[in-house]
Amino acid sequence: MVGAMANNGRIRSPFPVTNGSKDLTPNSAPASTTGSEYGPVEFTREDVETLLNERIKYKSKFNYKERCENMMDYIKRLRLCIRWFQELELDYAFEQEKLKNALELNEKHCTDMEVSLKNKEEELNMIIEELRKNFESVQVQLAREQTEKLAANDSLGKEKEARISVEKAEAGLTEELGKAQGDLQTANQRIQSVNDMYKLLQEYNSSLQLYNSKLQGDLDEAHETIKRGEKERTAIIENIGNLKGQFSALQDQLAASKASQEDIMKQKGELVNEISSLKVELQQVKDDRDRHLVEVKTLQTEATKYNDFKDAITELETTCSSQSTQIRQLQDRLVSSERRLQVSDLSTFEKMNEYEDQKQSIIDLKSRVEEAELKLVEGEKLRKKLHNTILELKGNIRVFCRVRPLLPGENNGDEGKTISYPTSLEALGRGIDLMQNAQKHAFTFDKVFAPTASQEDVFTEISQLVQSALDGYKVCIFAYGQTGSGKTYTMMGRPGNPEEKGLIPRCLEQIFETRQSLRSQGWKYELQVSMLEIYNETIRDLLSTNKEAVRTDNGVSPQKHAIKHDASGNTHVAELTILDVKSSREVSFLLDHAARNRSVGKTQMNEQSSRSHFVFTLRISGVNESTEQQVQGVLNLIDLAGSERLSKSGSTGDRLKETQAINKSLSSLGDVIFALAKKEDHVPFRNSKLTYLLQPCLGGDAKTLMFVNIAPESSSTGESLCSLRFAARVNACEIGTPRRQTNIKPLENRLSLG
Repeated sequence: MVGAMANNGRIRSPFPVTNGSKDLTPNSAPASTTGSEYGPVEFTREDVETLLNERIKYKSKFNYKERCENMMDYIKRLRLCIRWFQELELDYAFEQEKLKNALELNEKHCTDMEVSLKNKEEELNMIIEELRKNFESVQVQLAREQTEKLAANDSLGKEKEARISVEKAEAGLTEELGKAQGDLQTANQRIQSVNDMYKLLQEYNSSLQLYNSKLQGDLDEAHETIKRGEKERTAIIENIGNLKGQFSALQDQLAASKASQEDIMKQKGELVNEISSLKVELQQVKDDRDRHLVEVKTLQTEATKYNDFKDAITELETTCSSQSTQIRQLQDRLVSSERRLQVSDLSTFEKMNEYEDQKQSIIDLKSRVEEAELKLVEGEKLRKKLHNTILELKGNIRVFCRVRPLLPGENNGDEGKTISYPTSLEALGRGIDLMQNAQKHAFTFDKVFAPTASQEDVFTEISQLVQSALDGYKVCIFAYGQTGSGKTYTMMGRPGNPEEKGLIPRCLEQIFETRQSLRSQGWKYELQVSMLEIYNETIRDLLSTNKEAVRTDNGVSPQKHAIKHDASGNTHVAELTILDVKSSREVSFLLDHAARNRSVGKTQMNEQSSRSHFVFTLRISGVNESTEQQVQGVLNLIDLAGSERLSKSGSTGDRLKETQAINKSLSSLGDVIFALAKKEDHVPFRNSKLTYLLQPCLGGDAKTLMFVNIAPESSSTGESLCSLRFAARVNACEIGTPRRQTNIKPLENRLSLG
């Protein structure tokens, strides 16, 4: 039995031994037996082996008494060991029986717990199924009520969290089937919390329905206001057309009256001249008559003396009578001329009165036209405001389309054949039609700029969006299009020409002017600027003073600018140069410095082609000293590199690598837009540095605007059609309602891309 226990390892080791684990020799003292015949003696494996292998030594072989005593002592120790093993065996048997009873009890408890947990699991599955049904109903309601996307997203997030917590509870319950009763109580508490969450979700769902109905009413009122504005606008345009027609008719009548008045004035002048000449002739005739009468009297006095002159007197009388006849004729002509002059004066007076009436009518028409145009402008502003409000509620990305003018050497007749602009009231200023292979493709965006639009016209449309950055919003404006379509001109403008400044310089001028004007209201702003480019999937710091850090021969920056997103939705770029700016002149100097460091190259499609994505970021921190209100806004202005086809650009070597990197990043941008448009759970922002950098702008709470630039020549129709289709997809994306950042403690002196 001892050997079996030794072989099976059943002897507990070590055991306390009273003999101190010494060898049992005939001279060794027996173990203490205090308290019983054998006492509480325990043996170790070594003690047992020593006892069994012990050989009794004798001083004398023939001293039988000593041998008997030693043998008796050895037998007592063996009995003591055997008794100890027997007691140990009884203890083991009792403990084994106790363990069997405990095992059966535990198995019974486990079986009961499994049944209970299965019931609880079924209840949880039913609750989860009900939650899923509620989730699906909430999804249907949210799909119908797109105007309240933010609240719907919050509800969806909470329901997802509830579902995840329930699934975690279910997994925990499945893993804890073999645990004790205390775990079951924890599961019951979790079930109670899930029930409470379900009740809260039901209450929240009902509040969402009420709020959605309220928002639907507000949206219907906004739509009715827009319709009324459109009707008033149509009536105003028709009224303006009628007024313009009346104005043209009155102008024609005025021109005719002026011409007739000029003719009358000419006739009056001729009549006055004729009357003057007639008066002179009449005076001459009168003088001749008087002279002749004197001569007649003289002749009559002398007639008595000179009878020889009778014939002369007769002739003189005849001449005098003829002259009297002429005088009467001249007097008649004078009277008729004076009458004609009076009639002419009366007609001139009537024409003058008519002219004054028409002039006053024209002034009234002009004032009415100005009032109508003013109402039209106000109605357009109201329409834009309501349209922007609806877009912000929807959370859509706004899209502006700009068509660049034809360049010297391009076919001037292609634009009219390729690109046209609809004139209907709904699509006026917002629609563009593209012809390809005799097929028309119609697109509608938030605004369409024809080639005649100036930089000032473009900036006017985005000025309110730029103002939002000072109000504490994240704003992102980026230009997209094929190479040579005018993206860099739109964003940067033409250096040295103030009238052709791009959006970036104009935005900065407006921000600094508004910053100065808001000082009277207690606002103080601090501005920080950073500029970077993404070249061949590598971030370069364009404001770095170390040229080696900006550009190396292999195109890889020695500094690693890692992109990190924090919990607040801000993006930080490590080791990026951030500068405080006080005026627009400082920023202009920094823009020139960045432009010199930016990667450009020559291709067959563009003499100065941008070979990288340029990102300009302005961080705005404002505080109102009187109200202690704090705002933090971000303005991101991005000039994307242009997409191009290798067959047209003819890129080789480094240009080929650049083209491949550009097209790959733009393709990743298209994948992100496609995922956002389909509302997929996973959006591949990490596929490229560009999309990862733009993640807050495309999937956050920013106000985002995209310029799609297209070229008008017919050779670029294919690329223009791809750009317009991509822009239409972007315009349909919903990224969430913009959120204003206020009442926030001053952040660390780091720049965020929003």
